[in-house]
Amino acid sequence: MATLLYRIGRFAYRHALLVLLAWVVAAAGVLGLGLGLGGDSEESFSIPGTESQQAIDRLAGVFPQTAGASAQVVIQAPEGETIDEGANEEAVEETAEALGDLEGIAQAVPPSSEYANDPVSDDHRTAIITLQFDEEAMKVTDQLLEDVQAAADPARDAGLKVAFGGQVFQDVAYGVTPTELIGVGFAALVLIIVFGSFVAAGLPLATAFASLMIALGGVLAVSAFTEISAATPMLALMIGLAVGIDYALFILSRHRTQLGQGMDPEESTATAVATSGSAVVFAGLTVVIALAGLLVVGVPFLGVMGVAAAVAVVLAMLAAVTMLPAILGLIKGRLAPKPGSRAARRATADPERAGGLGGRWVRLVLRAPVVFIVAVVAVLGTLSIPAFSLALALPDGASEPETSTARQAYDMIDEAFGPGRNGALVVALDITQSTDPIADLKAIGERLEEIPGVVSAGGGVPNPTVDTGIIQVEAETGPTDPATTALVERIREAAPDIEDDFGTEMWVTGNTAVQIDVSSRLNSALVPFGLIVVGLSIVLLAAVFRSLLVPLSAAIGFLLSLMAAFGVVVAVFQWGWGAEALHAVPGPILSFMPILLIAILFGLAMDYQVFIVSGMREAWIHGERTKEGARRAVISGFTGAARVVTAAAAIMFFVFAAFVPEGAGVIKTIALGLAVGIAADAFLVRMTLIPAIMALAGRHAWYLPRWLGRVLPHLDVEGEGLVAHRREVEWAERTDAAIALEGLVAGGADGRRVGPITAAVPRGALALVAGPEADRRALALTISGRLAPVDGLAQVDGVSVGTDAARAARRVALADLGASREEVAVTAAGLVAERLRLTLPVRRAHRSRELALDVLDAVDEALDSGVSDAAARAGATIPAGRRRGIRPEAPLAGLPPLERAAVLAAAALAEGAPVALLDARGLEPDVLVRLAPVLEALAAPGATVALGVDRIPAALAPPSGARTRTVIELHREGVQL
Repeated sequence: MATLLYRIGRFAYRHALLVLLAWVVAAAGVLGLGLGLGGDSEESFSIPGTESQQAIDRLAGVFPQTAGASAQVVIQAPEGETIDEGANEEAVEETAEALGDLEGIAQAVPPSSEYANDPVSDDHRTAIITLQFDEEAMKVTDQLLEDVQAAADPARDAGLKVAFGGQVFQDVAYGVTPTELIGVGFAALVLIIVFGSFVAAGLPLATAFASLMIALGGVLAVSAFTEISAATPMLALMIGLAVGIDYALFILSRHRTQLGQGMDPEESTATAVATSGSAVVFAGLTVVIALAGLLVVGVPFLGVMGVAAAVAVVLAMLAAVTMLPAILGLIKGRLAPKPGSRAARRATADPERAGGLGGRWVRLVLRAPVVFIVAVVAVLGTLSIPAFSLALALPDGASEPETSTARQAYDMIDEAFGPGRNGALVVALDITQSTDPIADLKAIGERLEEIPGVVSAGGGVPNPTVDTGIIQVEAETGPTDPATTALVERIREAAPDIEDDFGTEMWVTGNTAVQIDVSSRLNSALVPFGLIVVGLSIVLLAAVFRSLLVPLSAAIGFLLSLMAAFGVVVAVFQWGWGAEALHAVPGPILSFMPILLIAILFGLAMDYQVFIVSGMREAWIHGERTKEGARRAVISGFTGAARVVTAAAAIMFFVFAAFVPEGAGVIKTIALGLAVGIAADAFLVRMTLIPAIMALAGRHAWYLPRWLGRVLPHLDVEGEGLVAHRREVEWAERTDAAIALEGLVAGGADGRRVGPITAAVPRGALALVAGPEADRRALALTISGRLAPVDGLAQVDGVSVGTDAARAARRVALADLGASREEVAVTAAGLVAERLRLTLPVRRAHRSRELALDVLDAVDEALDSGVSDAAARAGATIPAGRRRGIRPEAPLAGLPPLERAAVLAAAALAEGAPVALLDARGLEPDVLVRLAPVLEALAAPGATVALGVDRIPAALAPPSGARTRTVIELHREGVQL
C-alpha cells in the first residue's frame, strides 16, 4: 500500500497540471450532469416486505382511491363559538367544496359527509376536512399545495383558524444555511493556526470542496432515476466536508514537517502520501465499509444514504492522495517553514523530549494512568446514562417547528381529538369471500374497538369492486408512543381469529404502521450491526498493529464514546435539556440515527486511533523492548501525532456542530451525535484513555499470539514496506549494471535455497550461469520478479526486484532453449510471430508475421557467422560445415538442436526486453559453443543475455569474443564459488 501510494504521490507531483485538469473536468462534468438532470429528493420511509408496505402496495392496485397522499385541513372556531353551526358551518362547507374542485385532489370529505369519521371535536370548536390526493406524497407539487392553502380562504375570511396537516405539508427541504458556513470558517481558522500559513490552510479546503462537488453532483444525478431521501445530500455534504479536510490535513502536516527537516519537496510529497496517506486510506476504508454495511440492514432509504456518504468519503480520500500532491507539485517548496519559526522548531524537535501542550499532557497522564482511566470511564459513563432511555421513531408533525402549519395542525388535532387521531391506523381486508361485506366490515370494526388501546374503529369502506375494504382505527396514544406500537402488535395478534371468523385476510397499514414497522426493523438491526462494526474494528486493528490490546482498547473506547454521544442526544432531543437553545423539538429520536452514528463514528474513531498508535508502534519497533522503552514509545508517538489529531478533531467538531442550530430535524440529531462523539472519542478516549492503557500495559501492549499473527494479513499502514522499497531503489540507482545481485538468496517452490549470491552483469554482456537446473530456475524466476527474494537485494535494468517485482518482470524475457517441442505443432515463423503479436503495440501487431520472417533471416545470418566464429576458436573439434538455412514453415520440433535453440532465443529477444534469461537445459557442449556467438549476434545493442548451463565448456570461458562475458557459477548447495 505504502509503495503504491508513494508512486501515486510522485506521479501527481510530476504531472500536476494533468491531474488537476482531470479533477476540474470531473467536478464540472458530474456537477453539471446532476444539475442538468434536475433530480428531486423526497422523504419517503418504507421497507419492502413488511406487512404495512405489502398492504399499501396491494391497496394501490385494488383501491386506487387510497393510493394517493392524504392530508387534513384543520379548522377551528374562536373561543366561545362552534364550528358546525351558522356562518362557521357554511364557511367550512364552502372551503371543502373549493378544495374538491382543485385538479389533483381526488376528494375532499367535509365534516357533514356520511363517510367522515368523527370529524368534529367533542367541544364542537374544531373540524377536519380530509383530503385525498391523486398522486402519492412524493409527486404532489408545491403549486398544488399552495392552491390547497389558498382554497381555505372562505374559512379564514370567516375568522376561523386554519392549519394543514399530513406528510405533504411537512418541511423536508434541507439546504445549506449561514450556520454551516460558520462551521467552515471555524475549520479554516483551525487550519491557519495549525500551519501558520494561509496558503497551507487553504489546500485542505480546496481538496474537500473539489471532492464534494463530484459527490453532490452524483447524488443529484442519481436522484433523477431513483428515490433518494431529502437528507441524503446533506449527510454526504456533512461527512464529505469533515473527512475531506481532515484527510488532506494529515498528509499536509506530514509534508510540512518533512520540509522543515530539509527533505526535497518532491520526495517529501511522495513520502507523505505513502505514510500518512496509508493511514488515510485505511481510515477512509473503515468508514466506507461501515457505511456500505448499511445496505445489509434491509432499509432501502438508509442504504442509499450510506452509499452516498461512502462515495463522498472515497472521493475525499482520492482527492487527498492525488489532487493534494498535484497542488504541491505546483507550489514546490514554498510551504517549507521559515528557519527559526515555530513550525520549523517543531519539525526538528525530538518527539520524545518535545514540549508543547501535547507533550505536557501525555506526561501528566503517564504519571497516574489508573486515575485517568477511571476518570475517563466515569465521565463517559455519566454522559451515557440518558442513552438507556433511548426511544426511537420516525419524524411526524410533532417534530416540525412550532411555526409550521403541519405542527399547528398536529397540535390542534391532539388537543381537540386526542393524540391517537394524528396517527390513525388503517386495517385493510380482503373481502372477496364475504357474502355480506358491509355487515362484515361493521362487525370487524366492532371487534377492533374491543382491543385495549383502541378509541374507535370506523364502519369500514369497500372499494368499488367490493373485493377490498378498509377500516380506520384510532388509538388512544400518539403515533410515536410505544403504546401505539404495542397496539399494532395486538391488532396483528387478533388477525388470525378475525380471519377465521369472517373469512377475510387482514393487514394493518397506514403511515403510522409503516413508521412502526420501519422503526422495529431498525431496532432489531441495531445490535447485530453494532457487533459487526466492533468486531471489524478488532480484526482490522489487530492486523495493522500486530497487537491484542490495541484493538480491544480501541473497541472499548469506541463503545464509551458512542454511548456518550447517544446520552447527550437523548438528553437534548428526547428529554429537552437545552433543546430551545438548539431550536430542537423534544420527542423520540430518529429511528435510523443510531445506526448512522455507529457507522460514521466508528470510521472516524479508527482514524484517530491509527494516527495516535501508529507513532507509538513505530517508536516501539525502533526503540528498546523494555518497560521504559514502552513508556518512551507512548510519549514519542503521542507527541508526534497530538497536534494534528487535535486539529482534525476540532475541525470535525465545528463542521458537525454547525449543522445543529439551524439544521433540519433529520440532520440535527445526527450532527449533534457526531459532534459529541468526535469530541469524546478524540480528546477523552484516544488522547487520554489509550495512552494511559498503553503505558500501564508496557511492553505487553504489543503482544500478539504467533498463530494469530500468521492468520492475520499484514497491513503496512506505517510505511515499513516503503522504507525497504526506498532502500532498494537507492541501491539499484547506484549501479549501472544490467543485473546486480547483493547477498541474494533465491528460493524454489520445493523449499530449496540458492545463495547468497553477489554479482554484477554489465549492460550488453553475455552472462553464463552454471549450476544445477533447479538452482538456475529458482535464480531466474527470482531475478525476473516471478518469485520474491528470500533475502538480499536484486535489480534488473535499474528496477528493484524485491519491492517492484511487476516492473522488473516487464524488463525480462524468459525462454527454455533445451525444451523438447515434439508435442507442440508449431513452426519456426509461427512461434516468433505469436511472441511478437503478444508483445508489440496494437498498431504494429498486424505485422507480426512479416516481422517474424525478418527475425528468422537474422537467425540465419547469426548462425552462419556464429558457426564460423566458433569453429575458428575451437580448432578442429567443431567443423564449420554448410547450413541450408531455416525454412519459416519448418516444424520447430524437427530442427537440429542448434537451430531450434537459436529460434527459441530469437523469439524471446524479439520481445525487446533489455534483459533475456535463457536456459540451455540438456544442450551438448559443442552446441553451447556454437550458440554463444549466435546469441551475441542476435541481441540488440545494449541488451543483456544470461544463459543458464549445467557446466561451462572451456571454449566459452573468458576472455570473451565480441561481447564481455560474465560467469556466475553456482555450487551444488547454491553458494557462489
